[in-house]
Amino acid sequence: MLIVSTLLGSWLGMQAVHELGHVLGAAITGGRVQRVVLHPLTISRTDVAPNPHPLIVVWAGPLLGVLAPLAMWGAAAALRMRGAFVLRFFAGFCLVANGVYIAGGSAAGVGDCGEMLRHGTPIWALWLFGAVAVPAGLWLWHRQGAHFGLGEAKGKVDAQVTAAMLIGCVLLFALGIFIGR
Repeated sequence: MLIVSTLLGSWLGMQAVHELGHVLGAAITGGRVQRVVLHPLTISRTDVAPNPHPLIVVWAGPLLGVLAPLAMWGAAAALRMRGAFVLRFFAGFCLVANGVYIAGGSAAGVGDCGEMLRHGTPIWALWLFGAVAVPAGLWLWHRQGAHFGLGEAKGKVDAQVTAAMLIGCVLLFALGIFIGR
């Protein structure tokens, strides 16, 4: 239950924080958010029009999408919170997902990557983002299996953290339904 709810919650949370970056980028630059799609059965997106600074708005998604989870994990770890390992996993997930999306999407020019390239970001910058983000995410995942009941833990997990993750996952799912299709 802990692994499944953490994986699903990480996917839904990653999309939410990525789109929040686009929303904040639009708000800071005078853009107007027309629509945010977070429905759990679709790929998330944020539509901005007018968008006076599209390059800032488009980069705000993946940048906040990796920095906010890292900050959340850093704060939880500094406070020695019981479930900090879940936020470490989430930060790693966001780094890997955003890194693969930006570097991998550069080849086809899809989604945010297409916008980045059309508005002047050199392709090497997208590759560099991926080259930094993906290994950093994998590093955060390293040696975390025991927290999830793997290896020497032999299936034992923290019941309260598992319950919290399940509740968090359900709330993120509901948020996605509420925010839109």
